[in-house]
Amino acid sequence: MSTRLGLILLVAGLLACGQMQDPLASLLDRAYKALAEKQYPQAVELFAEAVEAAPERVSIRKDLAYTYLRTGETEAARDQFEQVMRIDPLDQQAALEYAFLCHETGKTDIARRVFDQIRRDENSPYRATAEAAFQNIDRPLAEGLARWLQALELQPDDYNAHREVAILAERRGELALAAEHYLKAWRLRPEWRSMLVAYGRIEQARGEPERAMAALLAASRGPEPRAAEAARKLLPDRYPYVYEFRQAIELDPDNIALREELVYLLEAMGRREEAARELAAIPQAQRPGAGAGTVRSADVRALAERSYQAGYLRDALKYYLMAHEEDPLDFRVMLQLGWTLNVMGRDEEAFRWFGLARKSPDASIAREAGRAYSNLRPSQARFRTTVWLFPVFSSRGRDVFAYGQVRTELKLGRLPLRTYFSTRLIGDSQGMVSSGAPKRLADNAAVLAAGVTTNSWQGFIFWFEAGEAVRYAWTSAGRRFSADLRGGAAFYRGFGRLLGSGHRGAHVETNDDFVFLSRFDNDALLYSQNRAGYTLAPLKKLGGLETQWSWNLNLSRDIKRAYWANTVETGPGVRFRWERMPRPWVFSFSVLRGAYLIREGNPWGRRYTDYRAGIWYAFTR
Repeated sequence: MSTRLGLILLVAGLLACGQMQDPLASLLDRAYKALAEKQYPQAVELFAEAVEAAPERVSIRKDLAYTYLRTGETEAARDQFEQVMRIDPLDQQAALEYAFLCHETGKTDIARRVFDQIRRDENSPYRATAEAAFQNIDRPLAEGLARWLQALELQPDDYNAHREVAILAERRGELALAAEHYLKAWRLRPEWRSMLVAYGRIEQARGEPERAMAALLAASRGPEPRAAEAARKLLPDRYPYVYEFRQAIELDPDNIALREELVYLLEAMGRREEAARELAAIPQAQRPGAGAGTVRSADVRALAERSYQAGYLRDALKYYLMAHEEDPLDFRVMLQLGWTLNVMGRDEEAFRWFGLARKSPDASIAREAGRAYSNLRPSQARFRTTVWLFPVFSSRGRDVFAYGQVRTELKLGRLPLRTYFSTRLIGDSQGMVSSGAPKRLADNAAVLAAGVTTNSWQGFIFWFEAGEAVRYAWTSAGRRFSADLRGGAAFYRGFGRLLGSGHRGAHVETNDDFVFLSRFDNDALLYSQNRAGYTLAPLKKLGGLETQWSWNLNLSRDIKRAYWANTVETGPGVRFRWERMPRPWVFSFSVLRGAYLIREGNPWGRRYTDYRAGIWYAFTR
């Protein structure tokens, strides 16, 4: 019986052929190793890639934040704690870390607000710490604000007084007062465009999008480079509308660059009469030259960005290629070409552009392109090797069964196929140590094979291989060498909060395999594993234990109508791992109550109970 059960469990493990571990586990392994060796820059880079691969994993973001602190990158650490708060608003320890880092990096208003929220929570263990921090921030702010407001009563046109009132009011959360005085400060000194950016930022925070857009658009087209860049970061990810240009001009009527761009936009839209009127409003000496009707290189890029944001990907690709021809060393254009092609499903071309963009001298562009390049590399790499191992104990079979595979794949150009060379290891403890067990269906063999597999499509994978099985637990009762042909289809889908997501919630998963096995009397088997349940949030007190409780429903059938291959079973189960473990490790335990669907030839009872425990491990290089 144990050997027949082993065949069923073998089929259950075949899904691993199509569901190999993603590169996340490898990234984390290398990141923690670099951290242990105090190679902090390398650890930061690896943790950042892991965050890109699993953006909702709180534990990875925290590790990245603390590593940033070790390198002195306080702002980067602050930003990671901000994301942790977004993902898990109840994590008050992260909120406290975030507030202190905000205060340390000049974002006093945010620090004050977060401390205030924590101190008002009567059940918070950090309430006293937050109260002390809040008072240390708020008291000097209130006193300073009162002094500067009194100074303005004596001297209303004092630029420095308006600026200080605006800054202190913003830090105290008095946004209307801050907006009023940032605007007054800029009116007194229009060349200080940073005041205009601050005014736009405050109006944005107040929920006044039109005022914010006017200020930020005017600042982004102004002569001060730093202010213009800061404003561009706050603008929406789209090209401004005509009415927004006009509102910005009303706020900043002396902004010639703003007026010129409105002229170009109106001409590009075919609204030539309006363009002529706007051109007439520009002083004669400052009007653009005769080439104003032509589209500049910067305008081509702007058109590309507008098309991309609007979803017109073919137009965006055309304009980005034009911009690249105008300036072959514009690495941001290369990066956007990669993203555009990626969204269009042309990953091979996208992979090439990301590869070029990651050589950018701009660190942010190079980092973003490098992450995209790494994410595409497994699917685009010519060679890749996958290793998986799945030992499982079954009380019904009173045995430990072990399955594993080492597979090296070769990508076939643009075809959605890969050829591979594979070594499978299949066995059970009794078969390896005992010669008294039945051998008719026992494997205990290494299968050397070559095959072909499709890329995953909508969760489906199709595969076929041919090889030779070599039994390592062999007696004269059977052949040591035998041909082995096998193939079939695999399907996997998971919904909800899956194990390793770092979040609690319901989940539903299905693993389905149809497999042909020539060495077992040319049989074909269908094996369906289904589970639904609830995933718990990581338990910090238990070292970040992640658990997933499920109810299982499994079905197996075969075309030869063998009793052992036709069963239905159901029962509870749990899968678990620890956050700091390499991601490929997953432990499982199930208690299943089952029934044989065919009685003919069945020497056992109709029903059975099986206690089943297994360990899954896999990685790809």
